[in-house]
Amino acid sequence: MSDLSQLQLWRDDTPGVENQIHFNNAGAALMPGVVVERMKQHLDLEAQMGGYEAAAFMSEAIQKFYQNMAQLFGGLPANYAFTANATDAYNRALSAIQFQKNDLILTTTNDYASNFLAFLSLQKRFGIQLITAENTTSGEVDLQSIQSLIKKHKPKLVSVTEIPTNSGLVQPVKEIGQICHEQEVLYIVDGCQAVGQMAIDIPGIQCDFYSATFRKFLRGPRGAGFLYAGNKILSEGYHPLFLDMRGADWTSPGGYKLRKGATRFEDWENSYALMLGASAALEYANEVGMSTIEQRVVSLAHRLRNDLAELPHIKVLDRGIRKGGIVTLTSERWQQEPLKRYLRSNQINASFVNRTSALLDFDEKKVNWALRLSPHYYNNLEEIERVVDSVSRITSDAR
Repeated sequence: MSDLSQLQLWRDDTPGVENQIHFNNAGAALMPGVVVERMKQHLDLEAQMGGYEAAAFMSEAIQKFYQNMAQLFGGLPANYAFTANATDAYNRALSAIQFQKNDLILTTTNDYASNFLAFLSLQKRFGIQLITAENTTSGEVDLQSIQSLIKKHKPKLVSVTEIPTNSGLVQPVKEIGQICHEQEVLYIVDGCQAVGQMAIDIPGIQCDFYSATFRKFLRGPRGAGFLYAGNKILSEGYHPLFLDMRGADWTSPGGYKLRKGATRFEDWENSYALMLGASAALEYANEVGMSTIEQRVVSLAHRLRNDLAELPHIKVLDRGIRKGGIVTLTSERWQQEPLKRYLRSNQINASFVNRTSALLDFDEKKVNWALRLSPHYYNNLEEIERVVDSVSRITSDAR
């Protein structure tokens, strides 16, 4: 099958492409029809049978979710937990770590805002300390800085966001994982923007935790995320601070027994419609092939980034030796609200990143906000050209 024929099949599976140019996949991608249909079928089943009965009837399909996770990302089904979103997954992992006063978290200037807020809350409540590693001149975190800070401070945890929400930057998470493994330091990776746009072998990163969402490049539903817990975490008895009876059995008035796998990080009450939709998204990504997806995403983003950089009065903000599918840009001629209205009137879905979501990075870049464009493999070159033309026109008209 030719590349154009394959692209048309993907677009035929994606009804939303008929109505707009969707370059907000870093926010929430357009779901394939099969994902939507899987969720509708389960909701219909719940209406016909009852929620508990529908879950029991679909128990085999529900268990397949964990198998699909392991197939796409590596490891075992028991390494994965279904969560409400990426931040929920991340915070469940954080709560499993017994922080004490003056314990140190080592992170980067490009970690996600919600992660920083969690760190600052821990600092305020428990007296933990927070330090950030230096960056290289090309923008990614400096591995030598990571290594020297670990040796000097012996942090309780190292946290890295694989791809920031505010940039096309791709961090060297595998190399950091090797350093953390050698130094025996806990390591958590926020892969929220990475999963679904890049081929990822989570066990190969050597992280203890990996959190992500389904709604972005994985093309799954909102309200669904996952947490990977490594074998060391499971064998050494790490568990969330607030256990649920999905994660443990109450065995005596003063005791409980943990589940063996990562489901100890789950709640008993789940939306199985969302879980089945997420499972369908995993199957769809596996069918398309992550190497194919990554190649197209990188290629489309590279074309978009280069074409935009050639426009007068436009500044592309992305840094890093390796870049992914997020393109961020700014112009001294823009005002955010008129730009939003203009893009919407031209049926272009995009998003905006404000300083409060990227405080350290945007202060360094001396910007308060940026336009974020994020194509996916089902987008095409004609859409790239139309978006570039639209950006060019509004920038020229704003003089």
